[in-house]
Amino acid sequence: MKNVSLSLLMAAAMSCSAMATTPGETSKKPTVVLVHGAFADGSAWNKVIPLLEAKGLDVVAVQDPLTTLSDDVATTRRALARIKGPIVLVGHSYGGAVITEAGANNDNVKALVYVAAFAPSVGETVSDLNKNYPTSSGFNHIEADDGGYLKLTREGVAKHLAQDVSAEQAALMYATQKPTNGQVFGEKITDAAWEKKPSWYIVSLQDHMLNTDLQKAMAKKIHANVTTLDASHAPHISQPDAVANVILDAVNTQK
Repeated sequence: MKNVSLSLLMAAAMSCSAMATTPGETSKKPTVVLVHGAFADGSAWNKVIPLLEAKGLDVVAVQDPLTTLSDDVATTRRALARIKGPIVLVGHSYGGAVITEAGANNDNVKALVYVAAFAPSVGETVSDLNKNYPTSSGFNHIEADDGGYLKLTREGVAKHLAQDVSAEQAALMYATQKPTNGQVFGEKITDAAWEKKPSWYIVSLQDHMLNTDLQKAMAKKIHANVTTLDASHAPHISQPDAVANVILDAVNTQK
């Protein structure tokens, strides 16, 4: 029975792998790949995904482990490898560092969208980018466990990460946040996709986690198409229509 079960599992895995490439093979539209930031998982994009799918797009939300930058990049690259055809790669917050590295040297990745996200240069870390700017208030509400994994306090989520969402939504974000290993912020980028690919950047003006002036500086550095929103650090949750529209703009330029 064990051998039979193993054979069935292997057959199912092969079937799923084949099915994963079907959307890209049957559609000329880019597949949108969404990469979450710290203190979150792929469900953070739940309000944006239906808006993109309503436009006929295939969407993949990556589930990064938030253990090391290298692990997160590898996980994202595995997701990219399953897709046939053009890709628009989107990253929120720390996820911007992930897409910067993961999107490099991949001809299928046609555009990058940074949503209040870090855009490091080669040799830079996320921590390096913060050094010349005032510490954002949200950092005062991060707690670490004995293993070096970080989480935001309830107040940190409600008043600093996503102060423009409902109390119910903030409570859900707090309850489901994914612990993040602090070392992800200290790992250097070795290749920067934005150097060779067109980029879009959403700047959040009411951001208490990622300094707004730093966002503007990064957007300028990467020569991004910039959209400014009067939003918290979670515009994909508080203003999903606006975020989806920026992603769609990146998608439509690839036709």
